[in-house]
Amino acid sequence: MQTISQIIAHELNVSEQQVNTTIALLDEGSTVPFIARYRKEATGALDDTQLRTLDSRLSYLRDLHERRTVVLSSIEAQGKLSAELKQAILQADTKTRLEDLYLPYKPKRRTKGQIAIEAGLEPLADYWLQHRDVDMTVSATDYLNAEKGFADLKALQDGARFILMERFAEDANLLRKLRLHLKRNAMLESKVVKNKQQEGAKFRDYFEHTEALAKIPSHRALAMLRGRNEGVLSLSLNADPNSDSAGSSYCVVMIADHFNLKFSDSEVDNWLKTVVTATWKVKIAVQMETEFITELRERAEAEAIKVFARNLNDLLMAAPAGAKATMGLDPGIRTGVKVAIVNNTGKLMAHSTIFPHAPQNQWDKSLRTLANLVSMHKVELIAIGNGTGSRETDKLVAEMMANIKETQPTLAKVMVSEAGASVYSASEFAAAEFPDLDVSIRGAVSIARRLQDPMAELVKIEPKSIGVGQYQHDVNQSQLSQSLEAVVEDSVNAVGVDLNMASAPLLAQVAGLNKTLAKNVINYRDEHGQFTNRKQLLKVARLGPKAYEQAAGFLRIRDGDNPLDGSAVHPEAYNLVETMAAKQQVSVAELIGQSELLSNLDPQTFTNDTFGVLTVTDIIDELNKPGRDPRGQFKTATFKEGVEEIKDLKLDMILEGVVSNVTNFGAFVDVGVHQDGLVHISSLTDKFVSDPHTIVKAGDVVKVKVMEVDAARKRISLSMRLDEKAGEVKETHKPEHKKPPHKPHVGQHHSKPQKSAPKRNKNEAMGNAFADAFAKLKK
Repeated sequence: MQTISQIIAHELNVSEQQVNTTIALLDEGSTVPFIARYRKEATGALDDTQLRTLDSRLSYLRDLHERRTVVLSSIEAQGKLSAELKQAILQADTKTRLEDLYLPYKPKRRTKGQIAIEAGLEPLADYWLQHRDVDMTVSATDYLNAEKGFADLKALQDGARFILMERFAEDANLLRKLRLHLKRNAMLESKVVKNKQQEGAKFRDYFEHTEALAKIPSHRALAMLRGRNEGVLSLSLNADPNSDSAGSSYCVVMIADHFNLKFSDSEVDNWLKTVVTATWKVKIAVQMETEFITELRERAEAEAIKVFARNLNDLLMAAPAGAKATMGLDPGIRTGVKVAIVNNTGKLMAHSTIFPHAPQNQWDKSLRTLANLVSMHKVELIAIGNGTGSRETDKLVAEMMANIKETQPTLAKVMVSEAGASVYSASEFAAAEFPDLDVSIRGAVSIARRLQDPMAELVKIEPKSIGVGQYQHDVNQSQLSQSLEAVVEDSVNAVGVDLNMASAPLLAQVAGLNKTLAKNVINYRDEHGQFTNRKQLLKVARLGPKAYEQAAGFLRIRDGDNPLDGSAVHPEAYNLVETMAAKQQVSVAELIGQSELLSNLDPQTFTNDTFGVLTVTDIIDELNKPGRDPRGQFKTATFKEGVEEIKDLKLDMILEGVVSNVTNFGAFVDVGVHQDGLVHISSLTDKFVSDPHTIVKAGDVVKVKVMEVDAARKRISLSMRLDEKAGEVKETHKPEHKKPPHKPHVGQHHSKPQKSAPKRNKNEAMGNAFADAFAKLKK
């Protein structure tokens, strides 16, 4: 039996020693970001993705081990633990396999089979199973028992049938064979519930839909499951898509084969055929359908969570505009445009409300107000929320900028996503930060700060509210939160945090810290002033040596006592850097940023029992560009003038936009008309694409062509293939179709069925409520 370490090492294709060391680090409380950055020698340079996978598998396999112990103990207590069964349980590599093996011994409610066994019918069932040419009436005579409900042959046959059905259905090896067959061949069938056609129109693609269970992509699976949850669709598993209505299930044939049952026309064999058929239809088929649809849901949820996590990471790692005085505008029509000015550190300096739009129409007054605020606070950037009234407000800002161009030539405006801003505005944190500020003004502050540094602002919002998911409300919320929290933690620590500028929510994401410690850091900073060195962290309430070890390297102090405190060099390596500086006969401050001096350092020279070549190389790289931000260069899209609403869009129009969300079926792009358009996966590029994330990511600025517009339904079809013509037929992603073979009846000679490609819907690539707007595109 393989150990947990051996299993994980094999799955990750790394050495067992790497896994053992990593497990030890995790068990002693080290975080994934810390291990990935500062323990490369110990782990053999496993990256954060590998470490997250290792941590997840470790938890699963430990749970499996605990459950295995309980199962062995339970069966042993029953006196039924044979050496062969024990070996099978020890070798069970999944929870499903373990539960299959435990099934015959698992305490359960009193069944019909157990009632028959209690009445003494098990020897009769075994006799008929082994003697197939006997007279059933004669052989059953001794088992008649009217007192216990078995007064005639039919009752005895039924009782014996229930005994064998339960025995067959609890055979772990048979269940494994059937699962393998179903995984390869089963189809999921979706049908509309009677009289629900109109109510469930958004699910029309699945009113008569059949698809290979193993090949259903996550977005289609979640769409069908949502349809079922809303009472519009019914889902069922077709284990034999290639059988005619009169044919017997191939799963019945498999059951007969497994128990080596070769049927004749004898009375007993005819009875056994009913046993085998009932075993499949009554016992196993229902269980398998539930199990496989549950597994489909879990698989789809895992993929949807993965998509969300990837999009969230892209947003968090979006390039910041920088520490500049910024005006945030939260557009509104009737209620006015909320204005907030923050300085280069994100501190609120002023706020106001203007009413340039109907019904007030105070356009000129609003121009003057904005110009005065820009001049007074030396505003360099204007962030405009992309919600209702954004394009009208963008016009206002453009006119204001033109009016003051001579005095403010470098002033720039940027459209910013409002997703989640309202959640922040009403949050406990926002209320504590701005207790006397109107909720809508808080939103303008968030919009301004989001432009300055997306990460610093987005961490204040629950990740699920940022709106870059795929069926995010349909997935396991606990798993979603866990995954997204890991993404936020990895992203924040990859960038690093300014200890003297960071908010409590941002500090809480630093490795080794939590909400309580982050609040304590803020309290210490408020009471004692700015931190001048990392060692002061040890004076923060409840922040002990372990938390300090985990967090220190990710916290930056600009212009502090020690220049290394502004870098990603961990305090445990300061002595090593001092040795490097002495080698070059300069101070540490003089060594930092000096490429020529640093290039003369041979990492091998400075290795010791604590620091290997990997760590030393990392330190030299960091000294060369201390505290560098791994995020890219800031850029933004320029929306086309005059294109402000869906009605302004024309076919074949080429626009610039920002990717707002990436799913498995394509990418959504904001082109400035208050409704994102979909670039279907087949329109991302001229080449075949299996994963849209390999082409675009959230936040990318892209050029797209308008392919189709349905203003009534607010549906926009776009293409990144700029040479593509509206209405053009594409052959990309076209499914193959094969004629299915005939299946045998029970008792016939048969061979293993061939696999057949699933029958697909015309809109198969859409798989969601957006599909109806793009029907022409896929015809």
